[in-house]
Amino acid sequence: MNSRFVPSDDRRSNMPVTLQAAMVTASYAPDFERCRLLCETVDRHVAGMAHHYILVEHRDVPLFRQLETPNRTVVDEQDLLPSWLHVLDDPLSLFRRRVWLSMRTMPLRGWHVQQLRRIAVAAHAKEDVLVYVDSDVAFLKPFDCAAFQREGKVRLFRRDDAMAGRDQGEHPIWSRNAGAALGIETPEISPHDYISTLIAWRRDSVLEMCRKIEAVHGRHWIAVLGSARKFSECLLYGRFVDEVLEGQGHFHGAEEFCRVHWTGSAMSEAEFREFVATMSPEQVAIGMQSFIGTDLDRIRRLVEA
Repeated sequence: MNSRFVPSDDRRSNMPVTLQAAMVTASYAPDFERCRLLCETVDRHVAGMAHHYILVEHRDVPLFRQLETPNRTVVDEQDLLPSWLHVLDDPLSLFRRRVWLSMRTMPLRGWHVQQLRRIAVAAHAKEDVLVYVDSDVAFLKPFDCAAFQREGKVRLFRRDDAMAGRDQGEHPIWSRNAGAALGIETPEISPHDYISTLIAWRRDSVLEMCRKIEAVHGRHWIAVLGSARKFSECLLYGRFVDEVLEGQGHFHGAEEFCRVHWTGSAMSEAEFREFVATMSPEQVAIGMQSFIGTDLDRIRRLVEA
């Protein structure tokens, strides 16, 4: 073989490493129209991803199939979660809400199970990087998922020392439970916060995290998280990367690519336009928490303007 056309080992090691990325969205029927808008804006603005997975409950699959394309797949949670976790209409809510029950966990609500789906999809996807975005997000500007990669490493969103100095609600509880799940004795609570949307994880690290939880507790990782009930998948992954992997395969970033209206009441037209106008330069998307009740038509008018 002519060595002229075969890169040396040194040259190979210096070549840039590009990891294949996929986008992941967990959703449910009441958010369908918001998820549709997300998909439209992803198709219009997002580059650098190979596929988009939408994770939904079994009964919502036919509804969400409308959003499928050659590069977008609706994934039934029955293909992700263990068969011993059962979903039914909750009689305590007069059958208006859903509850997931098993002998191995506390009763779980939809927001718990959406987090479990986001973790579980790592065992089914084939891409190297999983980019997580909520279904109530809309992209307003071009975005390349390559922003989550640097020399073969994946960007871990982290707010340094964000747990100190102000009321963090349940975040400290979630951080403590993440540490317990991972077998981390100290610190009991991480000083850092990892919660956001439009963030990325390494698929191989997610799988390693699940194996770690099972090795520590001797049972399925979903049984461990579900028995605590108060957990955050973002804090779990962040603590695993920083305190178990010691940052291997990752680099940190504190800038938020999506501006989110997390709490409060629905914005007026003027407040909404001000919210968008004051996005920071790196922000390419907005997130309007669906339970706040922001008019979807208002968001769509802005997106289509």
